Amino acid sequence: MFYGTELSSRLMLGTAQYPSPSVLRAAIAASGAQVITVSLRREGQAGGEFREIMAQSGCRILPNTAGCHSAREAVTTAQMARELFGTDWIKLEVIGHADSLQPDPFALVEAARILSAEGFKVFPYTTEDLIVGERLIEAGCRVLMPWGAPIGSGQGLRHRAALAAMRAHFPDIPLVIDAGIGAPSQAMAAMEMGFDAVLLNTAVARALDPVAMARAFGQAVSAGQLAHIAGLMPPRDMAQASTPIFGMAELV
Repeated sequence: MFYGTELSSRLMLGTAQYPSPSVLRAAIAASGAQVITVSLRREGQAGGEFREIMAQSGCRILPNTAGCHSAREAVTTAQMARELFGTDWIKLEVIGHADSLQPDPFALVEAARILSAEGFKVFPYTTEDLIVGERLIEAGCRVLMPWGAPIGSGQGLRHRAALAAMRAHFPDIPLVIDAGIGAPSQAMAAMEMGFDAVLLNTAVARALDPVAMARAFGQAVSAGQLAHIAGLMPPRDMAQASTPIFGMAELV
């Protein structure tokens, strides 16, 4: 449940870097995603065919403030995105480090507070830092989107213990792993840990077969969610026979 909206798919898909509009269209359909992200810059560079794909996808549009490096820039971009896409949902990115693309926590909280006061439903791209998460919730966010690893790195869940701690610390807040996911197995692992969704782009868009990879991620996210609900077997220090000894034949 994200700001009162319930989704059947827990995969959110980015729309950048695909080899062609037709591949993007097919990948969205194959993924089963119900939320797709798009940046204002991408929309400005794309033509009518891109807008047509967005409209025909049947997905909810989640505009983002990708490329913004200050709270003021992010707020302005979000305001423009709301006018263009007709939605108060916004994925808030405020980049603070050029190499890692790590978010600036101070500018992020500032922008989140301003946008929440203006009625935006803010999806903040953040780290696994618990204090930053607390401040974002105080600013009005009802969703947190911690990174798995730096954007486009494909490293997966780089700090699993910290992410597990975040999940435990915010049991009632929807948490979406955003960025760094490079393989379906990594997305499945995030869902097995109890995260509510996974957002990714590069791993699908840059695959040899983006459509097949989109389908693989959709299935992996569903499988991981089902496994979490079913209850994963806890690890043991010692072996435990699955077949009982009682009733076995005795050889004499």
